[in-house]
Amino acid sequence: MIHPHTELRFISEEIGHGVVATKFIPAGTITWVLDKLDRTFSIKDFQKLDKLYQNILEYYTYRNSKGHYVLCWDHGRFVNHSFKSNCLSTAYDFEIAIRDIHPGEQLTDDYGYLNVETPFRAAEEGTKRKTVYPDDLKNYHKIWDKKIAAVFPKINQLDQPLAHLLQPATQKEIDAVLTGKKKLASILEIYYPQ
Repeated sequence: MIHPHTELRFISEEIGHGVVATKFIPAGTITWVLDKLDRTFSIKDFQKLDKLYQNILEYYTYRNSKGHYVLCWDHGRFVNHSFKSNCLSTAYDFEIAIRDIHPGEQLTDDYGYLNVETPFRAAEEGTKRKTVYPDDLKNYHKIWDKKIAAVFPKINQLDQPLAHLLQPATQKEIDAVLTGKKKLASILEIYYPQ
């Protein structure tokens, strides 16, 4: 489920729709949680579908560490790509804001950690990276891990409207990390080798 202080808006002809903050979302806020309404399709389930449905899933899903296609039921599936993303996925089935997100600003993900199947050239943003590759997680996980680690301690200090959707085991993992009993899991754990 996507953060409640967001809405779906038309961005542009090139981009289409996107998810935009309606209120200030501080760094360290959980911006999305895998919930019970999100639908997961195994590779076998995917292969049994008509090509029309496969095309829809290829466009609107991400792939988890098992290679399953995950379709978000709400407007979370419209979060756009940016090499300068303001949200990052974690190894705990939630995303976190890695910097403050202001009202009217899009929530963005770097699709490099969503296990894309084929490379694609992204919109120009003035970054060194121009193309998203299936193995970006292997190449950039250390950078992304540092960004997550910088804001992770804020989780229990902020209002978290989605916290009640976290699985109890996930909440225990978060608490163990925040109390120093466990090391923060790397984003590399969500990598699916294709």
